[in-house]
Amino acid sequence: MALAERETPVHLAMILDGNGRWAKKKHMPRTYGHSKGARNVEKVCRIVWEHGIKYFTVYAFSTENWKRPEKEVNTLMDLFADYLEECRQKCSKNNMRVRIIGDRERLRDDLKQKITALEEASENNTGLNFQIAVNYGGRDDILRAFKAMARDISEEKLSEEQITEETVSSYLDTGDIPDPDLLIRTGGDYRISNFLLWQMAYTEIFITDVLWPDFGDEELTGILDDYCKRDRRFGGIKE
Repeated sequence: MALAERETPVHLAMILDGNGRWAKKKHMPRTYGHSKGARNVEKVCRIVWEHGIKYFTVYAFSTENWKRPEKEVNTLMDLFADYLEECRQKCSKNNMRVRIIGDRERLRDDLKQKITALEEASENNTGLNFQIAVNYGGRDDILRAFKAMARDISEEKLSEEQITEETVSSYLDTGDIPDPDLLIRTGGDYRISNFLLWQMAYTEIFITDVLWPDFGDEELTGILDDYCKRDRRFGGIKE
């Protein structure tokens, strides 16, 4: 289907899975797969924007990923630090606004500083809105939102009567961006792994067996062709 004829999702979310399996197939350590996967992010950001998608959110590191071996976790954090610095240097050229979602408290101090620097450097850019979920969990996101609402209620900044679905959404990490229209998970697993639980109430889901380091324009084009054929009724009925 021609790009101009396609109903393009406004917000695409992705679970970037399969780095370790990709490396294993090549008889390389898992850390090699993570390095290749990190390099694939910039390429896919460009492809996503070329397809007319305005918001792109990727699941880079979950609240559960701390259970992985310490060496692997340290490698992931080092790769993230390098990516933050590289992205800060390129964000103006790419006109991309980058935001990090998730609980930053457990992250290293240098990562927190790099996150702040990147977000400040890119906040006025008007191209792709790119969100990276790091130390993120959907349940944790909701829990932190409820605690923030409770504090505001105790300080009389918010009343029970004011709490609606829109209010809850505004307290989440993604409070100022639309909910995802489409979720893609690479690597073939059929689960959402605690990702954007509130936000994905009516998100279309597509699972691909392609491993993240191999994901590119051909795969995305096919998925978007499938997406535009789906009948999104949001619980209602179309005549």
